Amino acid sequence: MTSLIHPNANKIVKHKVKADQNYSRLDSFIASALDNQSRTRIKTLILQGYLSSKGETITDPSHRVKQGTIYTLTIPTLETPIPEPEDIKLEIIFEDTDLIVINKPAGLVVHPAPGNNSGTLVNALLAHCGDSLHGIGGVRRPGIVHRLDKHTSGLMVAAKNDSSHNSLSVQFSKRTINRAYQAVVWGIPRPSCGIMKGNIGRHKRNRKKMAVLQNSGKSAITKYKVIKRYSNVASLLECKLSTGRTHQIRVHMAEMGHPVIGDSIYGGAIKRGRRSRLNKQTYNYIQQLNRQALHAFKLGFKHPKTEKNVMYNSKLPIEIRRLISLLEDL
Repeated sequence: MTSLIHPNANKIVKHKVKADQNYSRLDSFIASALDNQSRTRIKTLILQGYLSSKGETITDPSHRVKQGTIYTLTIPTLETPIPEPEDIKLEIIFEDTDLIVINKPAGLVVHPAPGNNSGTLVNALLAHCGDSLHGIGGVRRPGIVHRLDKHTSGLMVAAKNDSSHNSLSVQFSKRTINRAYQAVVWGIPRPSCGIMKGNIGRHKRNRKKMAVLQNSGKSAITKYKVIKRYSNVASLLECKLSTGRTHQIRVHMAEMGHPVIGDSIYGGAIKRGRRSRLNKQTYNYIQQLNRQALHAFKLGFKHPKTEKNVMYNSKLPIEIRRLISLLEDL
């Protein structure tokens, strides 16, 4: 085995094999120790020569690890190009010299990342706000203080200067932001209102997913209330976040056994038991929905300059209203 040098690497992690991990696959062992890297990414890094043990490079992802052995992984920087302005239409709810509130459509990625280097909300904001937005909060995520998943729609606020960025960031970190979502989920949650508490962290087997974890992860609290029932098939919920973890509502609803309709990652696709309760028209519509039925409809915060409490609302997008109309006819 030969040693390979990667000078552009920016992070080195070391992990020692425990007794219960003895003879595990190398890629599985490393992936289980890292929360922010998928197993596919780990496998690629191993194949490219970024992993070593006892001074020798190991390039076999299926290599069996041994108890007490220390493995060192060098994680190289993933360079994301600095975003450029793009003429992408925005639905602007409010705008002044300090901030902008927009209604993000489903399908729009918030900021550039590997695989999504253009066509994002950041590209649209750069075109709309001009050069003043450059550098606020970092050149790759200018103005961004929070996110919505790609296939979730709804209200977002972005800062247009450093003081607004600092103020809004503090409000999010202190959890004083008022955020509410509407979600159409499978089944009828019982009780009809409650609080879901469950730590959320990276799924142990599928590193691209999040999961409720018993002894690790970060605290996550979601308040929910059933707004309307559609037979025994589905229901419309209002969800409020006390914390803001990745995929929080989607993970918590799935953990309760009521995944968001259209959310194929967390069990919201049409399964055999659900299909029998749908008519053909509703079944076909959900199959082609191409998004999860989750919308951030309310956003409130203290304005960074005036210090007045402001609240913005957004009605459900037409594709979710159409879904509800079909469910009402069941």
